[in-house]
Amino acid sequence: MKKSIILVIIVIITIIFACQPKQVEITKAKTLAEQVIDSSLINTLEADEFGMKKYVIAFLKRGPNRPTDSVEAAKLQKAHLENIMRLADEGKLIIAGPFMDDIDDVRGIYIFDVETIEEAKKLTETDPAIQAGSLVMELKPWYGSAALLLVPEIHKKLEKKNIAE
Repeated sequence: MKKSIILVIIVIITIIFACQPKQVEITKAKTLAEQVIDSSLINTLEADEFGMKKYVIAFLKRGPNRPTDSVEAAKLQKAHLENIMRLADEGKLIIAGPFMDDIDDVRGIYIFDVETIEEAKKLTETDPAIQAGSLVMELKPWYGSAALLLVPEIHKKLEKKNIAE
């Protein structure tokens, strides 16, 4: 009986030690993670040592001159979307999209690949909805992942229909 208990304890201890991660495996995993860093991508995306970069984020808000006629509103919205597509094609607008609620005056966001508010202001002034006063923008400097610059290229592989159509 004592031999059986000792044998069971040895088997349990062996199983416990066999399931423990080994230092060699941990070191190997760290080495693999370090190898994933892509210097060429870092340079292309102008990422800092944290993989981040400066952007300007815009909060699109309801403006004072909202069109009341549905035909005019639809025309303005189409022109607004076409401007979004143009800015995205130029590589200046990285992220754009509406908020899905109607709680307050904030209607959507833009994330611009520019470093200054002044640069972003010039881009927002090209938007027909801004020009008409249907929207106003609040611009803020923002620090985020440089990987966001890859979103437009990936998005083109996902969209079945253009938003301006």
